[in-house]
Amino acid sequence: MAEKSYPMTAEGKKQLEEELENLKKVKRPEVINRIKIARGFGDLSENSEYSSAKDEQSVVESRISQVTEMIQYANVVDTDDVAHDEVSVGKKVTVQEDDDEPEVYTIVGSAESDPDNGKISNNSPIAKALIGKHVGDDVTVETPAGSYTLTIKAVDVA
Repeated sequence: MAEKSYPMTAEGKKQLEEELENLKKVKRPEVINRIKIARGFGDLSENSEYSSAKDEQSVVESRISQVTEMIQYANVVDTDDVAHDEVSVGKKVTVQEDDDEPEVYTIVGSAESDPDNGKISNNSPIAKALIGKHVGDDVTVETPAGSYTLTIKAVDVA
């Protein structure tokens, strides 16, 4: 069985650690309190407050488990170990398609992905095509909608 690994930046790991602490010290106690209060409302089989609190407890516990696993198997990528012009997790990449405006992406682990803010997962089609390539390389990105070519214009530490 392959060992689990979650590539991420040091900042991404720190954010997960903060989220885990919040889940354990704030969210979990809030939900437990809601369950305790809802039990006082009587018959649990017809108690919507109790059912809602139990559902929320399940979501919180599931997220605690998921975040704990990601932290346990975190592979913090050190961009100093990668050539300065090579694309890797933790690098900011400027790419251009034909004569379009250049676009800038930061390659991050899937746990810290935020496409609306230019942070794309290392598992995305664009990142998979870019990782390991260098400034000046032309890269073909394969997507379900078809393929297209990008030119790497710049690579910087994020």
